[in-house]
Amino acid sequence: MSMDTNKLIYRAMTKQDIPAILAIEEEAFSSPWSEEAFQNELTNNMFARYLVMEYRGELLGYGGMWVIVDEAHITNIAVRADMRGKGLGNRLLDQLQRTAVFFGAARMTLEVRVTNKTAQKLYRKFGFEPAGIRPRYYSDNNEDALIMWAELDVEKLKKGGRRHE
Repeated sequence: MSMDTNKLIYRAMTKQDIPAILAIEEEAFSSPWSEEAFQNELTNNMFARYLVMEYRGELLGYGGMWVIVDEAHITNIAVRADMRGKGLGNRLLDQLQRTAVFFGAARMTLEVRVTNKTAQKLYRKFGFEPAGIRPRYYSDNNEDALIMWAELDVEKLKKGGRRHE
């Protein structure tokens, strides 16, 4: 699919998005979240913020986080398998950081599999640095998780324009 990335739309995830999200989950993760997990996140209006990225009505990716006081914790982020390698993960992560700042976050954290070097490279590009290990964090194979943190450049993120290409 050839696309004009300036026409990507980011919006809040809705319950109607869940079937498409579940398909992306199945492609992206060895332990995908369940429909019930997403339903629960969408009803957690106090902390949870979930976005979808779409192009011409087609859902291409999504990301979610919890924003608590001045910290955002990314719970998941994924792009459709056939759309990977086109910079969409960059755009989605940038939008998540902007959304986090909008809701008052100054720092952001996440866990990533220690073997997922591709994701780690993306996160480093956005200012994330390793901060520790969660042993046997992933239940499917007991793989360790690398904990990463980033200080958000609040002023830059508030101004608009893309930060990372």
